This record gives sequence, C-alpha cells and structure tokens, in this order.
Amino acid sequence: MRGFDALFYFHACACEGVKCLTTLMKLREKANSLPQTPGVYLMKNDRGEILYVGKSKKLKNRVTTYFTGTGHTAKTARLVSQIADFDYIVCQTEIEALSLENVLIKKHTPKYNIKLKDAKSYPYIKVTKDEYPRLYVTRDRRDTNARYYGPYSGTAGAYSALEVLMKIFRIPACKRQFPRDIGKERPCIYLEMGRCMGVCTGKVDVLEYRESVRALEAVLAGKIKETVGTLTEQMLSHAEREEFESAANLRDSIRSLQALLEKQKVVADVKISRDVFAFYISETVSVLSVLTIREGALISKGEFILSQNEFSSADDTLSLIAEYYESRGESPREIMLDFDLSEEDISLLSEYLSLGKTYKVRVRVPERGEGRALCDMALENAREVARQYALNSEREDKVFLRFAELLGLTELPLRIEAYDISNLRDEAITASMVVLENGKFKRSDYRTFSIRTTRGQDDFGSMREALTRRLSHIGDGTPSLGERPDLLLIDGGDGQVGVVREVLLELSLDIPVFGMVKDDYHKTRALTDGEGEISIAQELPVYTFVYKIQEEAHRRAVRSTMGQKKKTLTHSSLEKIEGIGPAKAKRLLSHYSYTQIKGATREELLSVPGISDRDANAIYRYFHPDDEAFLTQGGSATEKGNI
Repeated sequence: MRGFDALFYFHACACEGVKCLTTLMKLREKANSLPQTPGVYLMKNDRGEILYVGKSKKLKNRVTTYFTGTGHTAKTARLVSQIADFDYIVCQTEIEALSLENVLIKKHTPKYNIKLKDAKSYPYIKVTKDEYPRLYVTRDRRDTNARYYGPYSGTAGAYSALEVLMKIFRIPACKRQFPRDIGKERPCIYLEMGRCMGVCTGKVDVLEYRESVRALEAVLAGKIKETVGTLTEQMLSHAEREEFESAANLRDSIRSLQALLEKQKVVADVKISRDVFAFYISETVSVLSVLTIREGALISKGEFILSQNEFSSADDTLSLIAEYYESRGESPREIMLDFDLSEEDISLLSEYLSLGKTYKVRVRVPERGEGRALCDMALENAREVARQYALNSEREDKVFLRFAELLGLTELPLRIEAYDISNLRDEAITASMVVLENGKFKRSDYRTFSIRTTRGQDDFGSMREALTRRLSHIGDGTPSLGERPDLLLIDGGDGQVGVVREVLLELSLDIPVFGMVKDDYHKTRALTDGEGEISIAQELPVYTFVYKIQEEAHRRAVRSTMGQKKKTLTHSSLEKIEGIGPAKAKRLLSHYSYTQIKGATREELLSVPGISDRDANAIYRYFHPDDEAFLTQGGSATEKGNI
C-alpha cells in the first residue's frame, strides 16, 4: 500500500470507529427498511454531495452491508466514514437498475465510483455527420452529431492512424470546408501526388466522397478484410467501364490496406471478432487491459489505470465494463473475461450490452484453448502496466517525501496550490491557481482570478487580492475553492510570501507558504519561507518537481492574460476612462503611444484635437490616482510629467 493510501486508510478507519452512533443507527435503521427489490442507491455526505452510486438486485441486502460489520476494504472504509445519508430508486428489473446506475454515474461523477482514469482525456478519431464529413482527432466526445473511433492510448497513435487512412482513401487533409470552398482556390500539390481526391475541383461527387469516408470508418471499426473485398469489387467495376484512373486509385488503396493488415497480429480465426478483458490488481494500482480483435487480427490493445485500488463487489466490475462500452458506442458479438463472474452477472452483462442491437452479445469466461490464451495475454499486458506504474510511483513518492522533508513539514501536503501573476503592462492582470493532489496535477481544480481592484503592475497587491478572494472560500462548499490547501507555493520571493502571510493572518488560517525564487535564467533556484532560503539546486528530483509546478502556474497565468487581452483587441483600453469613446481614443493614439499618454501632462493631453478640458482631467486622474496636488486643486494641475 502506498504511503498516501495508507494514510487515507487509517484515517478512514479511525473515522468509522468514532462515527456518531446516532447517525450510524439511523442509517442502519433506514437500510433495514429498504425493499428486497432491484434498485439504485446514492450515498451522500453531510453537504448532500453524492459520494457513490451503486445498484443491487436486492437493495436491502446490499445497502445494510455498509453499516454492519467491520470487514470493509480500504476504499469502502473511506466511503462509509463520510456517509451522512442515502437515497434510493426502486427498479423493476436488475438490467433497468444497471442502466440507471450508469446514467447517474455519468451525471454526478461520484468520487468513490470506480472510473477509467482520465477516460475523457483519451483521444478519439471523430467523423462528423455533415454533408461532406470531416475527420479529426479529439478528446471531447460531447458532439452527438458525430461518430467516434477509439480510444487511442495517445494522440500520436490517433494522428498516425488517421493520417495513414486519409492517405489511403485520398480524403482531403486541408482546412478547406466543403461545399463552401469548392472551386474557390486552385488544388494543392496533394492532388498531383495522388494523396487527395480533389473535392475542391468540383469534379468529385458528394456520394463518392461519402463512400470513401465510409470505407475509412469500416477500417477504423476493424473491418479491414471486408473493406478490401468491397474495394476490389469497385476496382473491377471501374476497370470494366474503362475508368482506369479510378481503378488504379482503388488498386493502390487495396495494396496499402493489405500491407496494413499484414502488420497486424493474427490471433484467431478470420471470422472471429471479440474483445478480451483482464484485471490485474496490485497493492498500488488496478489495471484493466483490453484486447480488440477484429476478423481474427489483434488490431489494438489498451490498458486503463483505475482510480481506486480495489473493488468492493461484482457490481463495480459490471459498472466498469458498461462504462467502457458506453464511451465507445459499439461492442462485438463476443466478449471474453479473464476473471470470474457469477452466471447471473454474466447473463445480466450480456443482456445489457445487447440492448438496441440486432445481435446478442455473448459474454463468457474461457477455461482452456484459444480463448484462455487470449485472456492470459490480456492479463500479462495489465501486469506489465501495473509494474511500470509501481516503479514510477515509488520514484515519485521518494521525491515527494524529500520535498516535504526539505520544507520541514510535519505532514505530507496532500493538496498543494501554486500561484503566479501575469499582466500586459497595466492591462489584463490575472492570477493563476494550479492544484496538485497526492503529487499529481489536478486540472479540474485549476482556477484563474482577474485582478479587479489593484491598479497597475503591482504584483504584491495583485497577489493579496487573489489570495484573499481564494482563501475566503475555504469551507463554503465551492468546488475547488472550498477545499483547504495543505501548502501554498507562490511565484516570487520574500515580499510575495510576506503578503500571503498577512492574508492568512487576517483570515485566521494556518497554512504553510513558500515562495519559488528564480535565478537570472528564470529557473527556480530556491524556496523561501520569508525568513530564509532553502536551496534545491543540488536536489535534482526535487528541483524538477518544483520547476514543473512553477512552469504550470506561469503558463496558465500567461494564457489567461493573453485570452483577456484578445477580448479587448477590438477596442482601446483608453475607452475605460469616463468620456473617452472609440473616436477620442483613436485621436489620442494617433498623437501619442499608450505609454506616452500615461505619462502626459494635462497640457499635453489638451493639445490633441477633440480632447476637452474635462477629458484631459479624466485621463490624467485615471493614470495618476494618487496625485494629491492634482486632486486638491480640483483637477487644474498642469504639472506632473512622466511617472
């Protein structure tokens, strides 16, 4: 068990032991009153947040196990320690419960449900349903007006597959949109090279284009041999009609597909298409391995790291496989499992996966022969991924422990927040907040603060404003901001640390804070607590860890600043000044640069045609809010040159 998991486990067990007896009795009494029917239950914490969604053939039997006995796994112990109440929905059948469970998990994304780690971040090849379908790689699968193929283990594999297939089927790879751009520009060199069918020329019928896209999709679905057969028939048909150019193009496509087919590992009879699942569960991680076999060939494999280290029941297994096919949208006729399930669960899974299909999906656990060999192959792939994960985790744990040791922390900082300030002169000032949990970046918790009340390039004031707004949310239930950080890392030195400490004191918070000090090359050379520096230059693993955090915070801050500036490119920031509209801003900028306007005297501003006495006063007051002489004279001061 990893250090982090052990820490969570013992904390959870302790919490479970001291859980308010009254609450536990009420939960147990409520569970005992449940019906012995299929249904879905939703576990909630004291803030009403859904922690876990489960389903059962007999609600009463399943839910009561949470509140009786002490033989819980680490995962269940953590869950039980936080349950304050639960809801339930009665269903007519178990398959109805399984379907509803998946809908609710997708809707609420509960913390304690087993999920395919970062499942939404895996890349897919997307094919739109437009008149002229477009193809590209994406991680976002929310568009219902499209078909998706994958997931792929990385973007490199997805782009490579798409590039090869678009070349084979001569699908345009340019950014032109059809039919809008047909005939508008000359064809590019890809048409001459035979890599594009030339839709832009207007000589390619939309039906011909769609046929090529359908053939490409068939290959993505694993039907290479079937596609080769179809293309061969089309080639012969074109040859008979003496359409030799079209026949030659199809011949080249067939040869490319046959070469692709030869590279694939043949593992079964050519008539067989199936998926093979295996779980490998170690002390540090659980891995789901999937082998995808189409027409007897192993066309892809994937390993998914799960977000929890153990399973509570067979219900978790069923939900996980259902989630896998929910994300893919299709399943083969046969699915093999390396792990045991009851006949009842196998039947349920088969029935669920067969819903809406014209064929029945067969689920089985092979004990011998070809099927058993494939299961062993899937298990070995899962075991290897778990081994690599353990090695990486061990290295990361050592770095994290050394990091905490150098900072003199008495406890591991399970939640770290890092901050940076970015601006474009006096404009688009933003503060970034990046989050790490258990040493890993948690991008869903990132936040950006637009600096509203601090004027000009005041890093200290901007940091004060951002941290005051952020830390005031602790404990209020706001996503991310409601969480209490265990450590604050600030881009900067003693001054920035001092500002944050003042904010913590004002809010009566006791949170360690350190500044990330940069050298002349903009690299982190040390950490400071505001009183003394801690050198990390000779601690390469820790240096790399801190540098990644600092760069992540910096990139997010700069990206936010540029985004804000982009929104204002259609108008001048001078228009923020009372009485200055687009016309006057244009006149001002035609005479002076923005920097010169900032430092101009009232007389210099009045020299610009169309700028009145009132305008000059407003502009000067905007850029010199602390000029007491100007304010006390009612805006008549003409001195005060450059800032």
